[in-house]
Amino acid sequence: MDDYPLIENHGLLGDLQTAALVTTDGTVDWFCSPRFDSPSVFGALLDKDKGGHCTVRPAHATYATKQLYLPDTAILVTRFMTEAGAGEVLDFMPVTGTTVTPRHRLVRLIRCVRGTMTFEVEIAPRFDYGRRPHRLHITRHGAVFAAADGMELTVHPVREPEDERLLDVLTDRDADLHFSMALRAGQQRGLVLETGAEGPPAEVRRAEHQRLFDDTVEFWRSWLRRSRYTGRWREVVERSAITLKLMTFAPSGAVVAAPTAALPEQLGGERNWDYRFTWIRDAAFSVYALLGLGFTDEAWAFIRWLSDRVRERAGRGGDSGPLNVMYKVDGSSDLDEQILDHWEGYAASAPVRIGNGAATQLQLDIYGEALDSIYFAHRHGIQVGHRGWTALLTNLDWLTDHWDQTEEGLWETRGGRQDFTYGRVMSWVAFDRALRLAESNGWPSGAARWHGARDTVYEQVMAKGWSEGRQAFVQHYGSDVLDSSLLRMATVGFLTPGDPMWASTLDAMEEELVSDSLVYRYNPEASPDGLRGSEGTFSLCTFMYVDALARAGRTDKARLVFEKMMGYANHLGLYSEEIDLTGRQLGNFPQAFTHLALIDGALTLNAALDGRQPAPRAVHL
Repeated sequence: MDDYPLIENHGLLGDLQTAALVTTDGTVDWFCSPRFDSPSVFGALLDKDKGGHCTVRPAHATYATKQLYLPDTAILVTRFMTEAGAGEVLDFMPVTGTTVTPRHRLVRLIRCVRGTMTFEVEIAPRFDYGRRPHRLHITRHGAVFAAADGMELTVHPVREPEDERLLDVLTDRDADLHFSMALRAGQQRGLVLETGAEGPPAEVRRAEHQRLFDDTVEFWRSWLRRSRYTGRWREVVERSAITLKLMTFAPSGAVVAAPTAALPEQLGGERNWDYRFTWIRDAAFSVYALLGLGFTDEAWAFIRWLSDRVRERAGRGGDSGPLNVMYKVDGSSDLDEQILDHWEGYAASAPVRIGNGAATQLQLDIYGEALDSIYFAHRHGIQVGHRGWTALLTNLDWLTDHWDQTEEGLWETRGGRQDFTYGRVMSWVAFDRALRLAESNGWPSGAARWHGARDTVYEQVMAKGWSEGRQAFVQHYGSDVLDSSLLRMATVGFLTPGDPMWASTLDAMEEELVSDSLVYRYNPEASPDGLRGSEGTFSLCTFMYVDALARAGRTDKARLVFEKMMGYANHLGLYSEEIDLTGRQLGNFPQAFTHLALIDGALTLNAALDGRQPAPRAVHL
């Protein structure tokens, strides 16, 4: 671990098509281009020696660091303090817009704010996950790193042509670039790292840099002003909203589950997955959170992306169903899983996986999440058209014929299919929301079949998903294992929040799955999932627990759990997927699902504390 920064010791940058991570000591150790799911340019996060990085830090032997976001923006400020002076690195990525482009810029402004400070800079890209060697070309106006496949990284210095030369430049046998710059208070220099550059290296004048900076500040602040949320924990909620926006691929509206791949759920373990894709499930949660905050444009874009996925395979379901579990941000579905054997993995946690083999699993819950989000959006003015409804009809025809079968389930287990209770509950949701849409709009439907399927699912869950011995709903039929995915049963309206069966389920989960307010998904020892090792508590599940407690009227407990969870965020308010027993963050970072659940939990709890009892999104007729 000494050779790797803690996962939580990172900040996130992005331009709405890709993203970068920056450590608290000024190192960019993760950057893929031109998209989130493209091969890496900097990947030291997953292999300190072979991954590549861009480092800016003081030459002084000892220094202290602090990191923050410029308020209401995604501009990251990393501060360095020594006895001789203080300096800052301001990192940001100018927003690219909705047109797909190979051109992406990472701007690093370096300045001294007190005394003197000498900065050391090292730029060491490793293209295509370190599989492509490169050449280095240095000119008097900058530098170009060129890989054999045509991928390039251009370095433009930020300076005026008449500025004194403050650089001592060196190269090494790996064709990396090293230089230092000695600055006095008030002096500043910088770099623009660019992929897909349209020309050779060129100095970036300070006026041009200031324009890029001002435009980026204005974009983020004007975007955030569209939020309607004025409740408790506003800064926390808004930071989560910015984080979700950073993980949005603007050309399609899709949100990636995380901008990283293969960060471990257990140090040294094998639960290392690629999350740089868009899950149908995340799409649904995004709609609730975005509309709840007032970001209707983003919710509309995501519904459009989801509707495209519903239409493109309508009527071609087969055994695996008409929807995939996940897709690339452009909607394509070729997510073949590969292992990068030449990388050691974060803190020697191998294997390093890219792609995701769970993409074609059968997970029945996604149909309920898709229909619930479409129904929710429709009620908020983002309406379903004729073609969309026709495609939904064929999806529902498939589900009517296939809901009663084993599946891999929400958690994408690799230990064999089961009759997962959550999948059945969300199948009930799919039929219920379809019936509501058809009835309220007078649309043609398979109402008789859907009514029958909905009621049969309900009766089956109540008969087989309930354990008399545990006095709780369980993970899958025939077991006594608890599962925190079922925290959503009252949220989606399958049960009323005051139902005694729901109250006893919450009590059972608190006893078995909750550890000092943090919530596990399930117990892998009691329900083997086909993978070795254990895992931490799931931050998503903790925020779902907050939502469930608030809906059940247990607001004091919900508030305490929420406040405790705030203490597990990193210094910037970001969360990865999991938290281990020491409070350290694990898994891909930051995770969209966690921040979506945080927003949902905050909205529900804030309403409960205001005396506005939040109703389930729907109730069984």
